[in-house]
Amino acid sequence: DAPHSAVEDSRQEAPPRSQKMSTELPILPLLRGAAPEGVSDLGSAQFAEALDLKDPLRRFRKEFYIPTVGNSKGVDPEFGSAPGYAIYLCGNSLGLMSRRVERYVKEECEKWKRLGVEGHFNGERPWAMIDEDAVEKLVDIVGAESTAEVAVMNSLSMNLHTLLYSFYRPKGRRVRILMEEAAFCSDQHIIKSQIRTRELDEKKVLRQLEPRAGEHTLRTEDILKAIEEEGECLAMVFLGGLQYYTGQFYDIEAIAKKGRSVGAIVGVDLAHAVGNVPLELHRWGVDFAAWCTYKYLNSGPGSIGGAFVHSRHHGREKDDLKVLAGWWGQTPQTRFKMGHEWEGIKGAQAWQVSNPAVLPTVCLRASLDIFREAGGMKTVRAKSLLLTGLLEYLITTTIDAKYAKVITPSDPKRRGCQLSLLTSIPVKPVHSYLEAKGVICDVREPNVIRIAPCPLYNTFGEVRMFVVLLKEALVDAAKMISKL
Repeated sequence: DAPHSAVEDSRQEAPPRSQKMSTELPILPLLRGAAPEGVSDLGSAQFAEALDLKDPLRRFRKEFYIPTVGNSKGVDPEFGSAPGYAIYLCGNSLGLMSRRVERYVKEECEKWKRLGVEGHFNGERPWAMIDEDAVEKLVDIVGAESTAEVAVMNSLSMNLHTLLYSFYRPKGRRVRILMEEAAFCSDQHIIKSQIRTRELDEKKVLRQLEPRAGEHTLRTEDILKAIEEEGECLAMVFLGGLQYYTGQFYDIEAIAKKGRSVGAIVGVDLAHAVGNVPLELHRWGVDFAAWCTYKYLNSGPGSIGGAFVHSRHHGREKDDLKVLAGWWGQTPQTRFKMGHEWEGIKGAQAWQVSNPAVLPTVCLRASLDIFREAGGMKTVRAKSLLLTGLLEYLITTTIDAKYAKVITPSDPKRRGCQLSLLTSIPVKPVHSYLEAKGVICDVREPNVIRIAPCPLYNTFGEVRMFVVLLKEALVDAAKMISKL
């Protein structure tokens, strides 16, 4: 994600002095339940160490290249002189590179060198079928019914354009689109351009939802109420599954059910949700979804995207859905016949236009292999709840509310890895201090820090150390500003 500079006035107000009391945090029972015998202080180094020692995902950290800091490690000097490994809390923007990715890519490059075009049908990973393994492993991660509902293709924005071409079919009074006002900028561009290409008036078609005054997240009841109000005029509900700025995980099941009850199509951008939170797209009744794979799925910068199309729409690919067709959207048996009549695959893969890029897909396969070996989303999510829960607890009990507060929902079911902090002071000097201490995290100027500890490679000790450094950074920045 690119830096965000425009934030609503209601989000720029200084936080109140009082933090939510730690005893009110919904995550507390889970944290206490994880405490080993004899350890009662959840903020202690002993507690973090104990969690790391019994972490079932502990061995997977070694699968990843952790960025190093300090000139002695030969890293960009912008990170200052802090020694050793960075505390990398930026998986919400770009996941870390695994050693397996490096090996898989080298193997495919070697095969290309040895076999040339013959690599399409030879070797451990034939290129003509390069996406099939990834599709199979994504079924569980996104909660699809079968591989027929999943495709690996293109990039996130391109997939959304392709799917919207098929699913946004305004007719008569049913033309309206409901989305969040604070959606990531690319979603705004995509939706508005789709409206323009149909020569419709954006102001009459698009309804954008905002949080209530003084709040930072959308209430589910307000989303459902808006759907009800739009009724038979609503053509589509389009939301991010997990809000990129606040970290709110929307109640997709309730929203999809309500959207379908009024006859609307429900589409979801899962950029910040896939590989982060448990998804059940088929059961929830989502019509279509798309995602990138370079954040929590660790497939590398700008890597290949994915798409979901609910099975209720399968078989309509050559009919009223008007799919943008290409040769790779056909069955494997017909692709290479070079026929001029399109014979589409029944399912999400009908939306494939071109063959998937091999090296990005190989990177995704490497990451999905790690997910599978780690026990899948159930195991990953179990650690994530504790990891982010500890982060929230430490911030709440350590950081003075006059400096910063968490704006991400406190209910663990309504968030993923990420916590977003609203600061009362400009975030740039805070970020500079953290960088100099070896922390890599994400900021949204003027005053939001996004922290995303990822369960496959972050530790509980890192989370604790980050909060210590964050407190130092906030105090240091406040003193510096007071002298100006």
